[in-house]
Amino acid sequence: MRGYLFLLPVFLAIWAVVSIWTVFAIAVANRSVNLTEGVPYISLCGSYPPQSCIFSQLLNMGAAMAAWICILRYHQLRDWGVKKWLNQVILWSGLLCALGTSVVGNFQQKNQQATHLTGAFFAFFVGHAYFWLQLLLSWRMKKSLPQPGTPWIRPLRLVLCSLCTILMVTMVILHTSRRRSAAAVCEWAVAMLLFALFGLLAVDFSELHHCTLCLQSGPSVSLAPTSPVSPEAQSSSQLF
Repeated sequence: MRGYLFLLPVFLAIWAVVSIWTVFAIAVANRSVNLTEGVPYISLCGSYPPQSCIFSQLLNMGAAMAAWICILRYHQLRDWGVKKWLNQVILWSGLLCALGTSVVGNFQQKNQQATHLTGAFFAFFVGHAYFWLQLLLSWRMKKSLPQPGTPWIRPLRLVLCSLCTILMVTMVILHTSRRRSAAAVCEWAVAMLLFALFGLLAVDFSELHHCTLCLQSGPSVSLAPTSPVSPEAQSSSQLF
């Protein structure tokens, strides 16, 4: 029986795509960007009010979902027997991607360019590394790790990661050569590929049926009651 957790990556992918294209549409409608001058960067579309406020809120919610997905993936890989240090590297790269996404939304390019670019680096480049690390892990441990889904899922991820790498390198080259419109096209394409890679985690999460939060008391916490409790009270408290 399939659980519900596979819906989270799918919802994130849809949410992210709808979010940035909504901001783009608002920016074009109120003429914050001029398409006759070329294709704008995603950040430029979200730099001006009122869409800057919408941009921030949508990216914050997307970043929260991405962070939760990365935490779930960490526990899944841990249960599959992945080494702790490698699993933690993957986890932190994903969390930095989520943090960078939130920073991009809250520190607009026109107001805090240095902070904005730092967030963009985490969101795009570190987020890109997050999926490469998982792909390399699945290839290296393909005989010991479960491989959910059809056999073409892993080659598809390889194609998407490779395209993402090519487009990111091209984007940097075009940006430095001041071909900003072409670089912006690459940026939009990279964003769509990263959203698709997040969405594909639904294949892995299809093996998860539910998620349980466990709390463990510290060694200094005593489990014995500090005051006398009647047997009737003890039996009734165990029902909750």
